[in-house]
Amino acid sequence: MVGADQHIKSGKRKKAAGSRNIKMASPETVLEVTGYRIGSIPPFCWQPEGFRTIIDASLLEQTVLGVGAGEWGNEILITPKRLVKAAKAVPFDLVQTSA
Repeated sequence: MVGADQHIKSGKRKKAAGSRNIKMASPETVLEVTGYRIGSIPPFCWQPEGFRTIIDASLLEQTVLGVGAGEWGNEILITPKRLVKAAKAVPFDLVQTSA
């Protein structure tokens, strides 16, 4: 999970996943795997066994986060601490720093 205004740095994504052989999924693959469209994916309650959720560490500094609620245009407001617990998310530095 990253903020909508953030960009994941490829090398950091690969390090977080523990593999150099990964790539971003297409919108069609995301829908097929999750059952949701990009931008509406809830961060919990749909993941298959063994699925890992990684959250950008900078999001933990926010007071409240808006996350997908399963339907485009709707969101769940949640504190970062509760989001990490509910999603069993692992914080990791994922984003490209601003120049």
